[in-house]
Amino acid sequence: MSGPRVEIVYCRLCNWLLRAGWMAQELLSTFGEELAAVTLVPDSEGGAFEIRLDGETIWSRKKDGGFPDIAELKRRVRDRVAPGRDLGHVDRKEGH
Repeated sequence: MSGPRVEIVYCRLCNWLLRAGWMAQELLSTFGEELAAVTLVPDSEGGAFEIRLDGETIWSRKKDGGFPDIAELKRRVRDRVAPGRDLGHVDRKEGH
């Protein structure tokens, strides 16, 4: 299948597999028709957690400070794979 590919690079020594797996599941649930693959990539580099879309880093724990909120991650992916698509409650601010 052709289409964008997401890689989630996570530190296996930090036990971030479950977090990476959950984020992969969320992305596939939302963008299952647009994405060709979501791949989990274990890394032994201390503290690595990066999300790449077709090789471009769209989130880095070290640069962006921590882990992405799932709504923010979905917006970043959407803006590249399905611009203009409404993500429903993810696009709405709390209290509105």
